[in-house]
Amino acid sequence: MATKNADWEVLPGGVTAPRGFRAAGVVAQVRKKGRRDLALIYSEVPAVAAGVFTKNQVKAAPVLVTKENLAGGKAQAVVVNSGIANTCTGPQGFADAWQMARWTGDALGIPPNHVVVASTGVIGVPLPMEKIKKGIQAAVAELSPEGGSAAAEAIMTTDTFPKEYALRFSLGKEKAVIGGIAKGAGMIHPDMATMLAFLTTDVVISQNALKSALRWAVDRSFNAVTVDGDTSTNDMVVVLANGLAGNDPLEEGSSEYLLFREALLQVCTELAKMIARDGEGATKFLEVRVKGAVSEEGARQIARTVARSNLVKTAIFGEDPNWGRIIAAAGYSGVSFDPEMVDIYLGELQVAGKGTGLDFDEEEARSVLAEREVVITIDLNQGDAEGVAWSCDLSYDYVRINAHYRT
Repeated sequence: MATKNADWEVLPGGVTAPRGFRAAGVVAQVRKKGRRDLALIYSEVPAVAAGVFTKNQVKAAPVLVTKENLAGGKAQAVVVNSGIANTCTGPQGFADAWQMARWTGDALGIPPNHVVVASTGVIGVPLPMEKIKKGIQAAVAELSPEGGSAAAEAIMTTDTFPKEYALRFSLGKEKAVIGGIAKGAGMIHPDMATMLAFLTTDVVISQNALKSALRWAVDRSFNAVTVDGDTSTNDMVVVLANGLAGNDPLEEGSSEYLLFREALLQVCTELAKMIARDGEGATKFLEVRVKGAVSEEGARQIARTVARSNLVKTAIFGEDPNWGRIIAAAGYSGVSFDPEMVDIYLGELQVAGKGTGLDFDEEEARSVLAEREVVITIDLNQGDAEGVAWSCDLSYDYVRINAHYRT
């Protein structure tokens, strides 16, 4: 969890809040008419870049292209289409992902290997490349410092709202900004990455330091989100740092690097929580807190396991204070702990102590679960480490939405 700083200031604009970034979101009619479905993010100068990618063995063509492009540690643009995933499309899909990079690079006057390419949507369908080409041309023409929100909208699929966040913070005598947009509502599970997220910042930072900060922040934010236990084929988190803040270069271990890392975690956390709140068919946002653990990783693993339990999620939907499902999920997390020392809380109401049930007010417990946001706290009472995970309830609508995703 990020350590909040009184110096932080939340800004509008998402990915265009940092200096030197412009963005656009246009209607390319990739799959559905009349909605934005192609996004472009552009840095006025080449940026240091890093990414984290899905661990699914089935990787989309744009994931493979972007991993290759980011091997050089530089990027200047991000192009994303929604509606079609360009996954399991054979050699043509790979060629199409490269073509998206070439068209974007040519239109912007930058090398194609400085372009991050991403797609999201239905698997196994070829991209309509003429529509993509026209969409890229339109997006380049519409690039604007006010275009962050349009880009956030253009990367959505089953999302019900665009997700963007930006933060200004101090680095020595300079002010720096981190902004981001994300998409995700289903096929969300912590096995990095499990959504699309694009982050921009104007800090001066080495590529190794940026890569380390991103991994650290992702493990504590996007990897703490689970909606349905499915890991997507397409997903990535990419950050671009263009250096226009003018701060002294950040290197790992310095005090200013740690400040940057905390601010990056805050941006990632806010975007991750938006994804959990927007889980397909969700009626409630669920936060699982684990404390008193021997290690931070163990605490996070227990929290993630409880948060993804279908039995826990359906109990939250049904407003059933069935704490037994919570301790059972913790027990199969793979983390060793003493069950006879565990306390469990729903909100502020303790429902179990020392691993056994307490005589609690059922109506009070149901009223806690009736809230739009529900917090489960598990105190292992065996150490000082803490961890958190975010999820949502599992409702009838999740089945309805995913039963007809292609149709």
